[in-house]
Amino acid sequence: MLAAASEAADKALGTRRKAPRASGAGYTAAVMAAREAWISGQSGLAELTGTVRACASLWESAFLTADVEGAPQLDRLTMGMVARSLAFRGEFVGLIDGDRLVPCADWDLSTVDSRPRAYRLSVSEAGGGRTFTALAAEVLHVRLAADPVAPWAGVAPLRRARLSAELLHHLETALSEVWALAPVGSQVIPFPEAEGLDLDSLARDFRGRRGRVMLRESVNVAAAGGPAPASDWKPQSTTPELERAMPVQTLEAARASVLAVFGVLPALFDRAAQGPLVREAQRHLAQWTLEPMAKLIAEEAAAKLGNPVAINVVRPLQAWDAGGKARALGGIVEAMAKAKEAGIAPGELAAAMRLLDFGGE
Repeated sequence: MLAAASEAADKALGTRRKAPRASGAGYTAAVMAAREAWISGQSGLAELTGTVRACASLWESAFLTADVEGAPQLDRLTMGMVARSLAFRGEFVGLIDGDRLVPCADWDLSTVDSRPRAYRLSVSEAGGGRTFTALAAEVLHVRLAADPVAPWAGVAPLRRARLSAELLHHLETALSEVWALAPVGSQVIPFPEAEGLDLDSLARDFRGRRGRVMLRESVNVAAAGGPAPASDWKPQSTTPELERAMPVQTLEAARASVLAVFGVLPALFDRAAQGPLVREAQRHLAQWTLEPMAKLIAEEAAAKLGNPVAINVVRPLQAWDAGGKARALGGIVEAMAKAKEAGIAPGELAAAMRLLDFGGE
């Protein structure tokens, strides 16, 4: 039966003339596209920064704790891989194999009416990998920010902000090179003319001190070879002046832009952030970014698995206003008590609550 399904998928893939294939954002396709076109612009290395890794970790942790109903294939390990794949690649592809989901490292696909019809999947194995074909109904394919030009492919968050991601990468690279290569803490001390051996001996006396000391012969020497003036011994620092380039302000702006792309409020990483601000940032991330993604995953899983699937991120993260919910509950209980005293039927009360959007999901 599996062989018949594979044969059907092979026929669906067809030749390039009959059914053009679209390359996925996996390893092979990323190498061909120099990976920056799929991930983070021209540099392709912004995902290595701590800011991006922190955002991906927030996504992963949220999906690891999510409540999943109706899809045993989406266990916690798989949900973590889904989150990281969506964070770095904008899409996730997994083969539905009974009660488990096999994540795919790379894939090609053919489409009909801009909808995937068949896949050629590559699965990583210890010591190698394997490639096979599958129909679209056998593949769980989650896409973020799909573009009408290519609705079968997702768009990674860093790809949506290429300039900010590239700026962040260049800034962190430049600062790391400054600390690695620039003479930070070094000093130049003028010294009267002396033999090279004397200068070397004097320079060795400064070893072990913080910052390296370099020596040069003085040019301010009195006539007839007299001693150098005392002002000539004033050391000159060689530490580069970075304040004029405003690296701190630029770095903070680039980080804030990348955080916003991932749905994380930049204020969450502020040193002065207090409890209320942290809770609001947590609610913003869960309700405006992660919960819509969870509904997208649940919809795709329900369509492919054939049974209702529900994924809740807000409840496990406690991403709600507990005080506001308590006040709302108190008001509802009081309204129900008054309605009972007034003799209002339960159906009429439920209809009134639906008018206030208290009913349904």
